[in-house]
Amino acid sequence: MNPLPEQPLSPLDGRYKAAVAGLGEHLSEAGLNRARVLVEVEWLLYLTDRELFGSKRLEAEQARALRQVVADFGQDDIDELAELEATTRHDVKAVEYYVRRRLVALGLTDVEELTHFACTSEDVNNLSYALTIHAAVRDVWLPRIHLLTNALYVRADEHRSVPMLAHTHGQPATPTTVGKEFAVFVGRLRRIVAQVESTEYLGKFSGATGTFAAHVAADPTQDWPAISREFVTSLGLSWNPLTTQIEPHDWQAELYQRISHTNRVLHNLCTDIWTYISMGYFTQIPQAGTTGSSTMPHKINPIRFENAEANLELSSALLDSLAATLVTSRLQRDLTDSTTQRNVGVAIGHSVLALDNILRGLGEIAVNHERLAEDLDGNWEILGEAIQTVIRAEVTAGRSSIADPYAMLKELTRGRRVGAQELRDFVNALDIGEDAKVRLAALTPAGYAGLASELVDYAAE
Repeated sequence: MNPLPEQPLSPLDGRYKAAVAGLGEHLSEAGLNRARVLVEVEWLLYLTDRELFGSKRLEAEQARALRQVVADFGQDDIDELAELEATTRHDVKAVEYYVRRRLVALGLTDVEELTHFACTSEDVNNLSYALTIHAAVRDVWLPRIHLLTNALYVRADEHRSVPMLAHTHGQPATPTTVGKEFAVFVGRLRRIVAQVESTEYLGKFSGATGTFAAHVAADPTQDWPAISREFVTSLGLSWNPLTTQIEPHDWQAELYQRISHTNRVLHNLCTDIWTYISMGYFTQIPQAGTTGSSTMPHKINPIRFENAEANLELSSALLDSLAATLVTSRLQRDLTDSTTQRNVGVAIGHSVLALDNILRGLGEIAVNHERLAEDLDGNWEILGEAIQTVIRAEVTAGRSSIADPYAMLKELTRGRRVGAQELRDFVNALDIGEDAKVRLAALTPAGYAGLASELVDYAAE
């Protein structure tokens, strides 16, 4: 047997690569290294702009050329950093040497020693992770979840008045509408996504144990906390003044828990849609050329929603692990977070893949109006709730003397089918006001959805 050519180990980098396109721009090793180069370059420019330690402000063209190193970062740079790290056996030190080489090439050797000045590796790393995670959430995950949420709202609005028998505990229950049930998920998702959007991406820049010790040793006259705050916020991040060698990662835990929560709401959506498909409430639209079963030609399987369920579970398992482990570091620093954070892209990638599957799945189902009407017409006993409630109102208003209306309707409807005519005859014989009788006599299961249609408006943005 011939050995295979080099293959991707993760399906996100193989089978599903197209669906998670964009994440690698930020949450890959190359994306992380580009962010590290950016932090190193911006810190050097920050120091020279303020002419600290006798340095001179770079000319505009020199600063532009240095920033262009980040803008032009590509495969050759990725390969060069890999070669450097093979020697240094230290990823951030390799980045420092890489930046120093660029300074020499640009004739800026006089400021070469300001590269990585007073930094511990984690000063660069934590800012780089914050930048790349923020970009990935902003540019990839959030647009996908907004696209899906909007698609759900379109269906909520379109089907707002389509009555559907509800099932509480799996049993026939007070009707709802298809649109209102979609709207419930829209409301849930928009609330959690708003929390994701409000995430504060924190950064520290305070040296080996978070004390600015080396900074003060180099120049005790400077307000180093103010300098640190200004530099961190200039990158679009929030400053954290109280840290050990590492930024404590609490903001990451908060973010991952929110995305994981979103995953679980989406999982609930998938299981509901899967169940409605199995009940015949939704039909699946055949897709040209596709096969549902290798042996049963008639089948159309709800694979989009099943695939999404699995990927949501994988994503949440990883995100939950990240949230639980990243907040702990022995004393002032250990390296457990180093390899852990390299899996952020995998965790978010499975969520993005699930979003893609759900969106595609929604485009492959249709409401089965006939099946919905059939189930509603076959369950007139669900009107028992309406009848006993109206009787209680009539008793309170002095228009009826019926004792224990609930027990009366329980005796009539519990555990048995009751037809339309039987219910109408029952209503006509009731000791209640004529207006109430007219209302109840006109009521049907399909017409007993309350304000479900109007409630969809609450899901509108």
